[in-house]
Amino acid sequence: MKKIQLAGLALMAGSMISMNSLAAEPEYSLKLHHFLPPMSMAHTQFLEPWAKKVEVESNGRIKIDVYPAMQLGGKAPQLFDQVRKGIVDISWTVAGYTPGRFPKMTSFELPFIPGTAKATSMALQEYAETEMQDELKDVHLIAAHTHAPGSFHSRDKAIKTLEDIEGLKVRAPNKVMSDAFKTIGTNTIFLPVTEMPSALSKGVIDVAVLPFEVVLPTKIYELVKHHTEFKGAGLYANTFIFSMNKDLYDSMPADLQKVIDDNSGITLAGHIGDLFDNYEVFARKYAVDQGNSFDYIEGAEHQRWEKAMAPVTEQWLQDMNKDGYDAQRLLDKTKSLIKKYNDF
Repeated sequence: MKKIQLAGLALMAGSMISMNSLAAEPEYSLKLHHFLPPMSMAHTQFLEPWAKKVEVESNGRIKIDVYPAMQLGGKAPQLFDQVRKGIVDISWTVAGYTPGRFPKMTSFELPFIPGTAKATSMALQEYAETEMQDELKDVHLIAAHTHAPGSFHSRDKAIKTLEDIEGLKVRAPNKVMSDAFKTIGTNTIFLPVTEMPSALSKGVIDVAVLPFEVVLPTKIYELVKHHTEFKGAGLYANTFIFSMNKDLYDSMPADLQKVIDDNSGITLAGHIGDLFDNYEVFARKYAVDQGNSFDYIEGAEHQRWEKAMAPVTEQWLQDMNKDGYDAQRLLDKTKSLIKKYNDF
Protein backbone atom coordinates (compact mmCIF):
# COMPACT_ATOMS: atom_id res chain seq x y z
CA MET A 1 0.00 0.00 0.00
CA LYS A 2 2.79 2.39 0.96
CA LYS A 3 4.56 1.62 -2.30
CA ILE A 4 1.40 2.52 -4.24
CA GLN A 5 1.01 5.77 -2.25
CA LEU A 6 4.65 6.69 -2.80
CA ALA A 7 4.35 5.94 -6.49
CA GLY A 8 1.24 8.11 -6.66
CA LEU A 9 2.99 10.98 -4.85
CA ALA A 10 5.95 10.68 -7.17
CA LEU A 11 3.66 10.81 -10.20
CA MET A 12 1.87 13.86 -8.81
CA ALA A 13 5.18 15.58 -8.02
CA GLY A 14 6.44 14.85 -11.51
CA SER A 15 3.27 16.29 -12.99
CA MET A 16 3.58 19.44 -10.85
CA ILE A 17 7.20 19.90 -11.90
CA SER A 18 6.22 19.47 -15.52
CA MET A 19 3.36 21.98 -15.14
CA ASN A 20 5.62 24.47 -13.36
CA SER A 21 8.25 24.10 -16.07
CA LEU A 22 5.60 24.73 -18.69
CA ALA A 23 4.34 27.79 -16.80
CA ALA A 24 7.87 29.12 -16.52
CA GLU A 25 8.52 28.73 -20.24
CA PRO A 26 9.19 32.26 -21.59
CA GLU A 27 6.87 33.69 -24.19
CA TYR A 28 9.81 35.41 -25.89
CA SER A 29 13.36 34.00 -25.97
CA LEU A 30 15.58 36.75 -27.36
CA LYS A 31 19.16 36.92 -28.58
CA LEU A 32 21.21 40.04 -27.77
CA HIS A 33 24.38 40.32 -29.86
CA HIS A 34 27.39 42.63 -29.43
CA PHE A 35 31.05 42.90 -30.39
CA LEU A 36 33.03 43.33 -27.15
CA PRO A 37 34.55 40.45 -25.17
CA PRO A 38 32.67 38.92 -22.22
CA MET A 39 35.06 40.50 -19.69
CA SER A 40 34.31 44.02 -20.94
CA MET A 41 32.48 46.50 -18.73
CA ALA A 42 29.74 46.89 -21.32
CA HIS A 43 28.99 43.17 -21.13
CA THR A 44 29.30 42.62 -17.37
CA GLN A 45 27.88 45.86 -15.99
CA PHE A 46 25.49 47.05 -18.69
CA LEU A 47 24.16 44.42 -21.11
CA GLU A 48 23.96 41.36 -18.85
CA PRO A 49 22.30 43.26 -15.95
CA TRP A 50 19.93 44.96 -18.37
CA ALA A 51 18.84 41.59 -19.78
CA LYS A 52 18.31 40.15 -16.29
CA LYS A 53 16.29 43.19 -15.21
CA VAL A 54 13.96 42.79 -18.18
CA GLU A 55 13.56 39.08 -17.39
CA VAL A 56 12.68 39.79 -13.74
CA GLU A 57 10.27 42.63 -14.52
CA SER A 58 8.51 40.50 -17.13
CA ASN A 59 8.10 37.69 -14.55
CA GLY A 60 10.10 35.40 -16.80
CA ARG A 61 7.90 35.94 -19.83
CA ILE A 62 10.88 37.46 -21.64
CA LYS A 63 14.21 35.63 -21.62
CA ILE A 64 17.32 37.28 -23.07
CA ASP A 65 20.57 35.46 -23.83
CA VAL A 66 23.53 37.77 -24.37
CA TYR A 67 26.13 36.80 -26.98
CA PRO A 68 29.39 38.81 -26.76
CA ALA A 69 32.34 38.96 -29.16
CA MET A 70 30.23 38.38 -32.31
CA GLN A 71 29.49 34.79 -31.22
CA LEU A 72 26.48 34.61 -33.55
CA GLY A 73 28.60 35.44 -36.57
CA GLY A 74 29.29 38.42 -38.77
CA LYS A 75 31.38 41.49 -38.05
CA ALA A 76 30.73 44.46 -35.80
CA PRO A 77 29.62 46.80 -38.65
CA GLN A 78 26.84 44.30 -39.47
CA LEU A 79 25.18 44.40 -36.04
CA PHE A 80 22.65 47.11 -36.88
CA ASP A 81 21.51 45.24 -39.98
CA GLN A 82 21.37 41.98 -38.03
CA VAL A 83 18.73 43.45 -35.74
CA ARG A 84 16.99 45.32 -38.54
CA LYS A 85 16.59 42.10 -40.54
CA GLY A 86 15.68 39.97 -37.52
CA ILE A 87 18.82 37.82 -37.67
CA VAL A 88 19.16 38.73 -33.99
CA ASP A 89 16.54 40.29 -31.73
CA ILE A 90 18.61 42.98 -30.01
CA SER A 91 22.02 44.44 -30.82
CA TRP A 92 24.43 46.97 -29.39
CA THR A 93 26.88 48.58 -31.80
CA VAL A 94 28.92 51.64 -32.71
CA ALA A 95 27.04 53.88 -35.15
CA GLY A 96 30.30 55.03 -36.75
CA TYR A 97 31.15 51.49 -37.87
CA THR A 98 28.83 52.15 -40.85
CA PRO A 99 29.92 55.58 -42.19
CA GLY A 100 27.13 57.52 -43.86
CA ARG A 101 24.37 55.44 -42.24
CA PHE A 102 23.45 57.91 -39.49
CA PRO A 103 24.48 61.37 -40.76
CA LYS A 104 22.59 63.37 -38.13
CA MET A 105 24.28 61.47 -35.31
CA THR A 106 27.72 62.51 -36.54
CA SER A 107 27.33 65.93 -34.91
CA PHE A 108 28.16 64.13 -31.66
CA GLU A 109 31.30 62.63 -33.21
CA LEU A 110 32.92 65.96 -34.11
CA PRO A 111 36.14 66.88 -32.30
CA PHE A 112 35.86 68.64 -28.95
CA ILE A 113 32.09 68.15 -28.63
CA PRO A 114 31.63 65.66 -25.75
CA GLY A 115 31.26 66.34 -22.08
CA THR A 116 30.95 63.50 -19.58
CA ALA A 117 29.57 60.23 -20.87
CA LYS A 118 26.43 60.70 -18.75
CA ALA A 119 25.65 64.19 -20.02
CA THR A 120 26.53 63.40 -23.63
CA SER A 121 24.53 60.16 -23.59
CA MET A 122 21.40 61.84 -22.24
CA ALA A 123 21.83 64.59 -24.80
CA LEU A 124 22.21 62.04 -27.61
CA GLN A 125 19.11 60.13 -26.48
CA GLU A 126 16.96 63.27 -26.56
CA TYR A 127 18.50 64.22 -29.90
CA ALA A 128 17.77 60.74 -31.33
CA GLU A 129 14.16 60.91 -30.17
CA THR A 130 13.56 64.34 -31.70
CA GLU A 131 15.83 64.43 -34.75
CA MET A 132 16.56 60.87 -35.89
CA GLN A 133 13.17 59.21 -36.35
CA ASP A 134 13.91 58.78 -40.07
CA GLU A 135 17.38 57.27 -39.60
CA LEU A 136 16.14 54.84 -36.94
CA LYS A 137 12.70 54.03 -38.37
CA ASP A 138 13.63 50.42 -39.23
CA VAL A 139 14.41 49.43 -35.62
CA HIS A 140 12.96 50.00 -32.18
CA LEU A 141 15.45 52.22 -30.33
CA ILE A 142 16.18 51.17 -26.76
CA ALA A 143 18.88 53.77 -26.13
CA ALA A 144 21.52 55.88 -27.84
CA HIS A 145 24.61 56.82 -25.85
CA THR A 146 28.33 57.59 -25.96
CA HIS A 147 31.37 56.44 -24.04
CA ALA A 148 33.61 58.76 -22.01
CA PRO A 149 35.84 60.99 -24.19
CA GLY A 150 38.73 59.09 -25.74
CA SER A 151 42.47 59.56 -25.28
CA PHE A 152 45.70 58.74 -27.14
CA HIS A 153 47.59 55.56 -26.24
CA SER A 154 50.99 55.55 -27.93
CA ARG A 155 53.44 52.66 -28.36
CA ASP A 156 56.72 54.52 -28.39
CA LYS A 157 56.32 58.29 -28.51
CA ALA A 158 54.87 60.65 -25.92
CA ILE A 159 52.34 63.06 -27.46
CA LYS A 160 52.51 66.45 -25.78
CA THR A 161 51.97 68.83 -28.68
CA LEU A 162 50.40 68.92 -32.14
CA GLU A 163 53.81 68.39 -33.69
CA ASP A 164 54.38 65.16 -31.77
CA ILE A 165 51.62 63.30 -33.59
CA GLU A 166 52.63 64.28 -37.13
CA GLY A 167 53.47 61.30 -39.31
CA LEU A 168 52.30 58.69 -36.81
CA LYS A 169 49.95 55.87 -37.77
CA VAL A 170 46.81 56.59 -35.76
CA ARG A 171 43.73 54.47 -35.34
CA ALA A 172 40.63 56.48 -36.27
CA PRO A 173 37.51 55.57 -34.24
CA ASN A 174 35.11 56.93 -36.89
CA LYS A 175 35.11 58.77 -40.22
CA VAL A 176 34.79 62.24 -38.68
CA MET A 177 37.85 61.73 -36.48
CA SER A 178 39.72 60.15 -39.38
CA ASP A 179 39.27 63.43 -41.24
CA ALA A 180 40.26 65.38 -38.13
CA PHE A 181 43.50 63.43 -37.68
CA LYS A 182 44.40 63.88 -41.34
CA THR A 183 44.23 67.65 -40.88
CA ILE A 184 47.04 67.42 -38.32
CA GLY A 185 49.31 65.27 -40.47
CA THR A 186 48.74 61.72 -39.26
CA ASN A 187 48.35 58.53 -41.27
CA THR A 188 44.92 57.32 -40.20
CA ILE A 189 43.75 53.73 -40.17
CA PHE A 190 40.17 52.76 -39.38
CA LEU A 191 39.95 49.69 -37.14
CA PRO A 192 37.29 48.19 -34.86
CA VAL A 193 38.46 47.95 -31.25
CA THR A 194 38.77 44.17 -31.48
CA GLU A 195 41.60 44.48 -34.02
CA MET A 196 43.70 47.05 -32.18
CA PRO A 197 45.79 44.88 -29.84
CA SER A 198 47.13 42.94 -32.82
CA ALA A 199 47.63 46.12 -34.85
CA LEU A 200 49.62 47.72 -32.02
CA SER A 201 51.78 44.69 -31.36
CA LYS A 202 52.64 44.37 -35.06
CA GLY A 203 53.27 48.08 -35.57
CA VAL A 204 50.35 48.51 -37.96
CA ILE A 205 49.40 51.50 -35.82
CA ASP A 206 51.47 53.66 -33.50
CA VAL A 207 48.60 55.22 -31.57
CA ALA A 208 45.33 53.73 -30.39
CA VAL A 209 42.55 56.28 -29.88
CA LEU A 210 40.20 54.95 -27.21
CA PRO A 211 38.64 55.54 -23.83
CA PHE A 212 40.41 53.72 -20.98
CA GLU A 213 37.27 51.62 -20.58
CA VAL A 214 38.32 49.69 -23.71
CA VAL A 215 42.06 49.87 -22.98
CA LEU A 216 41.58 47.63 -19.93
CA PRO A 217 39.80 44.53 -21.38
CA THR A 218 41.91 44.60 -24.54
CA LYS A 219 45.07 44.99 -22.39
CA ILE A 220 46.29 47.81 -24.59
CA TYR A 221 47.88 49.39 -21.51
CA GLU A 222 50.44 46.54 -21.74
CA LEU A 223 51.20 47.31 -25.40
CA VAL A 224 51.83 51.06 -25.09
CA LYS A 225 54.10 53.26 -23.00
CA HIS A 226 52.39 56.65 -23.17
CA HIS A 227 48.91 58.11 -22.68
CA THR A 228 47.69 61.60 -23.59
CA GLU A 229 44.46 63.00 -22.15
CA PHE A 230 42.55 66.15 -23.04
CA LYS A 231 41.53 68.45 -20.21
CA GLY A 232 38.37 70.48 -20.82
CA ALA A 233 36.33 69.61 -23.90
CA GLY A 234 36.84 65.93 -24.74
CA LEU A 235 38.71 64.97 -27.91
CA TYR A 236 35.90 62.79 -29.28
CA ALA A 237 33.26 60.24 -28.39
CA ASN A 238 31.80 57.39 -30.39
CA THR A 239 28.04 57.02 -30.58
CA PHE A 240 26.28 53.74 -29.84
CA ILE A 241 22.90 52.33 -30.84
CA PHE A 242 21.14 49.80 -28.62
CA SER A 243 18.13 48.59 -30.59
CA MET A 244 15.53 45.88 -30.97
CA ASN A 245 13.94 44.34 -34.03
CA LYS A 246 10.92 46.53 -34.78
CA ASP A 247 8.56 43.74 -35.86
CA LEU A 248 9.38 41.80 -32.71
CA TYR A 249 8.67 44.76 -30.45
CA ASP A 250 5.42 45.52 -32.30
CA SER A 251 4.32 41.88 -31.89
CA MET A 252 4.57 41.98 -28.11
CA PRO A 253 1.52 42.58 -25.91
CA ALA A 254 1.28 46.03 -24.38
CA ASP A 255 2.36 44.91 -20.90
CA LEU A 256 5.60 43.40 -22.23
CA GLN A 257 6.23 46.43 -24.44
CA LYS A 258 5.96 48.46 -21.24
CA VAL A 259 8.69 46.33 -19.63
CA ILE A 260 10.98 47.16 -22.54
CA ASP A 261 9.94 50.83 -22.45
CA ASP A 262 10.56 51.04 -18.70
CA ASN A 263 14.13 49.93 -19.39
CA SER A 264 14.72 52.28 -22.31
CA GLY A 265 15.09 55.96 -23.09
CA ILE A 266 16.67 58.89 -21.29
CA THR A 267 16.99 57.19 -17.89
CA LEU A 268 18.78 54.21 -19.40
CA ALA A 269 21.05 56.48 -21.48
CA GLY A 270 22.06 58.36 -18.33
CA HIS A 271 22.67 55.11 -16.47
CA ILE A 272 24.88 53.77 -19.28
CA GLY A 273 26.80 57.04 -19.34
CA ASP A 274 27.33 56.82 -15.58
CA LEU A 275 28.74 53.31 -15.97
CA PHE A 276 31.20 54.49 -18.62
CA ASP A 277 32.29 57.53 -16.58
CA ASN A 278 32.90 55.47 -13.44
CA TYR A 279 34.68 52.66 -15.24
CA GLU A 280 36.96 55.12 -16.99
CA VAL A 281 38.45 56.06 -13.61
CA PHE A 282 38.78 52.41 -12.58
CA ALA A 283 40.37 51.28 -15.88
CA ARG A 284 42.85 54.17 -15.98
CA LYS A 285 44.49 52.88 -12.78
CA TYR A 286 45.76 49.81 -14.63
CA ALA A 287 47.76 52.02 -16.98
CA VAL A 288 49.09 53.96 -13.98
CA ASP A 289 50.12 50.75 -12.23
CA GLN A 290 51.82 49.58 -15.42
CA GLY A 291 54.18 52.53 -15.01
CA ASN A 292 53.17 54.22 -18.25
CA SER A 293 53.66 57.96 -18.72
CA PHE A 294 50.78 60.46 -18.82
CA ASP A 295 50.61 63.81 -20.59
CA TYR A 296 47.78 66.35 -20.75
CA ILE A 297 46.57 68.66 -23.50
CA GLU A 298 45.10 71.74 -21.84
CA GLY A 299 45.03 75.53 -21.91
CA ALA A 300 46.76 77.16 -24.88
CA GLU A 301 47.85 73.81 -26.33
CA HIS A 302 44.24 72.58 -26.21
CA GLN A 303 43.22 75.69 -28.17
CA ARG A 304 45.86 74.86 -30.80
CA TRP A 305 44.34 71.41 -31.30
CA GLU A 306 40.83 72.87 -31.51
CA LYS A 307 41.93 75.41 -34.11
CA ALA A 308 43.81 72.78 -36.13
CA MET A 309 40.77 70.49 -36.28
CA ALA A 310 38.20 73.26 -36.83
CA PRO A 311 38.22 72.76 -40.64
CA VAL A 312 36.65 69.33 -40.09
CA THR A 313 33.64 70.91 -38.41
CA GLU A 314 33.41 73.51 -41.17
CA GLN A 315 33.54 70.77 -43.80
CA TRP A 316 30.90 68.81 -41.89
CA LEU A 317 28.62 71.86 -41.94
CA GLN A 318 29.10 72.29 -45.69
CA ASP A 319 28.57 68.60 -46.48
CA MET A 320 25.45 68.34 -44.34
CA ASN A 321 24.00 71.48 -45.88
CA LYS A 322 24.63 70.07 -49.36
CA ASP A 323 22.73 66.94 -48.36
CA GLY A 324 19.73 69.03 -47.37
CA TYR A 325 20.19 69.25 -43.61
CA ASP A 326 20.11 72.40 -41.50
CA ALA A 327 23.60 71.64 -40.25
CA GLN A 328 24.12 74.65 -38.02
CA ARG A 329 20.81 74.00 -36.24
CA LEU A 330 21.79 70.36 -35.62
CA LEU A 331 25.22 71.35 -34.31
CA ASP A 332 23.76 74.07 -32.08
CA LYS A 333 21.21 71.61 -30.73
CA THR A 334 23.93 69.06 -30.03
CA LYS A 335 25.93 71.58 -28.02
CA SER A 336 22.92 72.96 -26.16
CA LEU A 337 21.69 69.50 -25.17
CA ILE A 338 25.12 68.51 -23.83
CA LYS A 339 25.23 71.75 -21.84
CA LYS A 340 21.69 71.08 -20.58
CA TYR A 341 22.61 67.67 -19.22
CA ASN A 342 26.02 68.79 -17.94
CA ASP A 343 24.03 71.15 -15.72
CA PHE A 344 21.42 68.46 -14.97
